[in-house]
Amino acid sequence: MAGPIDISVRADVKAISRKLSALAQNQLRFATAQALTELAKEVKADEAKNMDRTFRSPRRFTINSLGVQGARKDMLTAKVYVKPIAAKYLTPYEDGGSHVLPGTSKAILNPKNIRLDKNGQLPRKALERLKARKDVYIGPVKSKSGEVNGVWQRIPAKKGRATHLKLLIRFGDALPVNKRLNYRSHAQALVSRRFNAVFGAALARAMATAR
Repeated sequence: MAGPIDISVRADVKAISRKLSALAQNQLRFATAQALTELAKEVKADEAKNMDRTFRSPRRFTINSLGVQGARKDMLTAKVYVKPIAAKYLTPYEDGGSHVLPGTSKAILNPKNIRLDKNGQLPRKALERLKARKDVYIGPVKSKSGEVNGVWQRIPAKKGRATHLKLLIRFGDALPVNKRLNYRSHAQALVSRRFNAVFGAALARAMATAR
């Protein structure tokens, strides 16, 4: 998606560390790494729920595009990221703008008379399959309301009705995005709300296993 954001808990860790025993101090980096990784996993889960609420049955590809890179004792940074392909089309839902057109497409595909998948969306590779059919024409057609560009199925003459075209998919311009994920503010709110509890649990585990 758009540029990454940094959510720092350095001040929180520093404030807590001043109150710890020497043994706890020795376990501090390990506990911090564990806490950061756990928080990143919680952010990922929360962002997945956020996508589900925002898009109402998003594709699994979109949900599965979220990933986590855990922290280590020698690298006290955890990351929640979106894989590049999904990040490209999700960015307008954070920063505004128009829908990102898929692949090399120059138009939004607006389904009209075609079976959709269980998410109410055009199945993947549907356009490629339609292009291979002999009863399909792709291009502009003059209609009563003006020229319409899209994917058309040739319907044979039947019961006194002449051969005609049925619009399957209409091509349209990229439209402005009217929804927002607000993933940055969601992540910040979760980390602020959960840090103390998650860090406390991580430190307790670290102390219990200290040698």
